[in-house]
Amino acid sequence: MSIQQNLQPSTSQNIKVQLLLAGGHQYTVYLNSDTTILHSLLTTIVARAYKQESASTKLFQIPINEGHSVLCFSSDQLVGVVTEPPVWLQQVDNNNNTKSIDSNILNSNYIQIDNFLSSTEHQQLIEYVLARESHFIPTSTSTSDENYRRSMVLYSFPEFYELIIDKIKNIVPDITSKLNIPSFNISQIEGQITAHNDGNYYKIHNDNGSPDTAKRELTYVYYFYQEPKRFSGGELLIYDSKIENNYYVQAESFKTVEPRNNSIVFFLSRYMHEVLPVSCPSQDFADSRFTVNGWVHR
Repeated sequence: MSIQQNLQPSTSQNIKVQLLLAGGHQYTVYLNSDTTILHSLLTTIVARAYKQESASTKLFQIPINEGHSVLCFSSDQLVGVVTEPPVWLQQVDNNNNTKSIDSNILNSNYIQIDNFLSSTEHQQLIEYVLARESHFIPTSTSTSDENYRRSMVLYSFPEFYELIIDKIKNIVPDITSKLNIPSFNISQIEGQITAHNDGNYYKIHNDNGSPDTAKRELTYVYYFYQEPKRFSGGELLIYDSKIENNYYVQAESFKTVEPRNNSIVFFLSRYMHEVLPVSCPSQDFADSRFTVNGWVHR
């Protein structure tokens, strides 16, 4: 027998979740319907019920008391889950022609905010970047693969760095809340300005997969460019995830983020993502797809 799961209502909502643990212990928490914690709780119940391989023991850590405490327990102590409103788990017989849904898929989430800078700040940033074209250098990767990433980057922009970083610091609490992740203390925020012109791209990668980047919690991308827009493409694809052997890996499904002018996007740095190729017929630097992009460290 395979399992088809309807884990999420059509729209995000708050779910009252009663956790039934071994020994008669009960705890009630409130989780968003699209949070990965709720998904993991339900898939644990299913996996154990049908003796699937994914039923291996793991640790749950669920924030309670408005994030001031954390409830920790082993998955093998989870006896049942009561959800209000109900979140149903549907059984599908193997002989049925209905295709089973992969219960390990974890939906990626992102937040996109329009009008991040004022119109004056936005125009000043464009003029600043165009005046420093000669300061941009080719981007690189840790593997030095020339075909993995193509763009130009400006690492130092002190005239605008503090303005943008301060704005980001002020909205991070709201971002973590909307992404349904525990709040954290910010130790550092990195930033750089990147220009994507004709034929530029960045293949699939994540932003915290090495020891020196492990503390990156959130990735942000602020889009800005001249109008009328003289390029196409350059969409950001954020891939859904699945857990294999206790590691997050890329799923085939993804979300597409349009590079809207003067908007900023936030998502978890562990998500696999890529920048699709940009087409800029003029090939003029001034017509590029510009971003201020970086990472918020815990």
